[in-house]
Amino acid sequence: MKRVIVYYSYTGNTKSIVEKIKEKYGYDSFEIKPTKEYSDDYNLVVESEEKLVPMDYQPDIEELDIDFSKYDEIILATPVWWYSVASPVNTFIHTHDFLKKPIIPVVTNGGYLGRTLENISKVTGSEIKNPLSLKFEDGRLMDKYEFEDWLNDLDEDLI
Repeated sequence: MKRVIVYYSYTGNTKSIVEKIKEKYGYDSFEIKPTKEYSDDYNLVVESEEKLVPMDYQPDIEELDIDFSKYDEIILATPVWWYSVASPVNTFIHTHDFLKKPIIPVVTNGGYLGRTLENISKVTGSEIKNPLSLKFEDGRLMDKYEFEDWLNDLDEDLI
């Protein structure tokens, strides 16, 4: 079995988790990048996305050439923005065919997932498998032991 990681990270929290997964397992990874960078002003982005996310906003993103037929499962890593996937991830899941491959969501958040997992499943048509939700506060991972357990068990079902 082969896995690929596709991710978006605004503050670097999600990217730090992806780097640890990639370091342990060596999975291929692709970063989702908006064509227009978000502001460095976190509060400005939060204020803007509060209005846009509920409207199913899909900003332009750079093209990612991923052949999902080469992979058995997809790890999709995203921050939670207003109870759903980050807008660049929303664009990605709406514009790519996941070939109904199982998706392992890794979501970073400040507290509440909302409808994040439901939205991923609904848009992609894929089975959600072994999801991981990680809480960050002030850039610190609050669920360190939960993440380590999940990471150590990640490849058990591939044997």
